[in-house]
Amino acid sequence: MINQTIQALTIAGTDSGGGAGVMADIKTMQERHVFSAAVVVAVTAQNTIGVQDFMAMPKKMIDEQFASVASDLKIRACKTGMLADVATVEAVVANLKKYDLGPLTVDSVMIAKGGARLLSEDAIATVRDQLLPLADILTPNLPEAEELTGTKIETKDQMIIAAKKLQELGVKNVIIKGGHQTHSKESADFVLLEDGHSFWVSSPRIDTVRTHGTGDTLSSCITAELAKGKDVETAIRIGKQYVQATIANGIEVGHGHGPLNHWATIAGEEGEN
Repeated sequence: MINQTIQALTIAGTDSGGGAGVMADIKTMQERHVFSAAVVVAVTAQNTIGVQDFMAMPKKMIDEQFASVASDLKIRACKTGMLADVATVEAVVANLKKYDLGPLTVDSVMIAKGGARLLSEDAIATVRDQLLPLADILTPNLPEAEELTGTKIETKDQMIIAAKKLQELGVKNVIIKGGHQTHSKESADFVLLEDGHSFWVSSPRIDTVRTHGTGDTLSSCITAELAKGKDVETAIRIGKQYVQATIANGIEVGHGHGPLNHWATIAGEEGEN
């Protein structure tokens, strides 16, 4: 009965404040009853106030982490988060092509909540050209979608156009998060699936600064559900519900953009395996 427990992989940077990155991914997958492994590609000095410093891992260490995971575990789905720079993106892409790690969710992390840039300007083209064609699901927020498409996104119609442009880059399924549209009473995300089916997923906007790690949490929840064998639409809907629950049932940590409550459960799903 080796490797029968459902396993997923996060490929991202750490957050010493515990609210985002690898830390948020592991907590989320654990809450969704999926064992989480990790390939750490960068280390940050970070808290709820901001990112004070970060350092990318050497390519050799990234390669060795992938090899270690792939040689022993049975990863059924994986995700990427913070990828720092061109060399890191290229190392991750090479390893994703080398090993079978299941469907890939790409969280195109570029800027932290406090404003610090987590992806170098020159790495954006590398993500667009090399990583996105490997993605089964892409989960950008509005600023990230603007960076990747080179277009301004201010309306729902523009979100739809941007999703189609992202799909043209090779991404199978796209969810553009509308959380930055603060004028709306609801947070509405647009989803465009590989087969052309599209829909909106919305939730009431909650007035709180405790939203650090929402993108990591959404993408890692989706990854966990894919590892369980859920279809893409179901995984996305569960991810949206889970993030809403983590915000609605907040915790008090830090002085700035506080973390989510990863203990939160979706109504009717407590104890799900």
